[in-house]
Amino acid sequence: MMLQDPAILQTRAFIGGSFVSATGGATFAVVNPATGERISDVADCPAADALHAVASAETAFRSWRGLLAKERAACLRRLYDLMLSHQEDLARLMTAEQGKPLAEARAEVAYAAGFFEWFGEEAKRLYGEVIPANAHGRRLLVLKQPVGVATAITPWNFPLAMIARKAAPALAAGCTFVVKPAAETPLSALALAELGCRAGLPAGVLNVVPGTGAAEIGEILTTDPRVRKFSFTGSTPVGKMLAGQCAGTVKKVSLELGGNAPFIVFDDADLDQAVAGAVASKFRNMGQTCVCANRFYIQDGIHEAFAARLAKAASDLLVGDGAAPGTAQGPLVSDRAVGKVEALVADALDNGATLVTGGSRHPAGRRFYQPTVLTGMTMAMRAAREEIFGPVATLFRFRDQREAIALANATPFGLAAYVYTRDLGRAWQVAEALEAGMVGVNEGVISTEVAPFGGVKESGLGREGGRAGIEDYVETKYVAMGGLGS
Repeated sequence: MMLQDPAILQTRAFIGGSFVSATGGATFAVVNPATGERISDVADCPAADALHAVASAETAFRSWRGLLAKERAACLRRLYDLMLSHQEDLARLMTAEQGKPLAEARAEVAYAAGFFEWFGEEAKRLYGEVIPANAHGRRLLVLKQPVGVATAITPWNFPLAMIARKAAPALAAGCTFVVKPAAETPLSALALAELGCRAGLPAGVLNVVPGTGAAEIGEILTTDPRVRKFSFTGSTPVGKMLAGQCAGTVKKVSLELGGNAPFIVFDDADLDQAVAGAVASKFRNMGQTCVCANRFYIQDGIHEAFAARLAKAASDLLVGDGAAPGTAQGPLVSDRAVGKVEALVADALDNGATLVTGGSRHPAGRRFYQPTVLTGMTMAMRAAREEIFGPVATLFRFRDQREAIALANATPFGLAAYVYTRDLGRAWQVAEALEAGMVGVNEGVISTEVAPFGGVKESGLGREGGRAGIEDYVETKYVAMGGLGS
């Protein structure tokens, strides 16, 4: 892996403004999922290092919160600029450790950088209010103040964006930040720390604690009383456990958890547009996104035509090493991930589904899986209930709008949903009826830093991005001032 700036490849933890070895000196290997090559050995931090990071963040909070919003915004703007000027190196690093195609990695770098730009600007608009007094001689004020030390545990599927989406609002609000990145993808996080240091973030404001001991590090980040806000992106069972750990100290908690997104296509939809949106939603990052379409509900009148076009588009996707030119589908992140996809496809076929294209591992290597389309799906199949997290599109039939909404909502999850129709009235009705935190209408890619991201039901708590994204990092303080005369 050739980098224009080799210094962004860091392998030690970033705590208190310095790159440091793990206490005890342990390391773990970071491996390229496409080739099996060892990229580097990274500090394997124990709980003691997480405690050190929290202490550093607490110390830094005292001065960071005292800066003018404009001063914090300037730091975040410099970080945004540095990320874009290092976009190619960051993308190559991400592709090497995570596997996604370079084009997608470049897009993720730009997306991640956008959070630092957006929230740097929002820092200057974190307004309080003056409430009309309820009595003579009183003034009623509302202040927005940073909550304190914020911590996060982030996943491997978007190793830069998931950190940026949490760190940017925290830093903008005046909080300090400690993150444990996924063990599969620590290099992106450590590269961000290097650029943050260059951007002028003071020591202790941003801390990165890599490690394989997720449980022991996670316990510190969720139970330490100095931590006042915790954010997690990952599976619903783990999110529930971590939220429980936060309860003992009554922290603010944000959770972006699992999804089971429906993708509804009505007879009147623009078929070309719907297929393009399906490919973008389903096969981005090899289907390893929380918001990717999991269940395709296609109305009877266009089911066969949609299935044929989607199968053709899926089979045309070039599978291979993400670093190779033209690659559209890289490897899945692990052998376990491939095994899960294989099991879900086998269960569907055993229970009557029809394989239209794909359905097996790809010759490119053991972690590559062919883009797959299945028809004849029923709600009895595991893939109808479980998040697939792989390049498999499962097609169901429906008769009318009422049935489509009922099927789409028949899940404990509610992160994202997608609807394709030319009927404006139907678009409004279905969007309002769907039990999801986000809905794409004639749009397969909905994530943006300027809009709130999050789910309902068992898909999570809170919102990231947009104006709402900074609210979970502030406390709302009411001040009643009396004795001011009439």
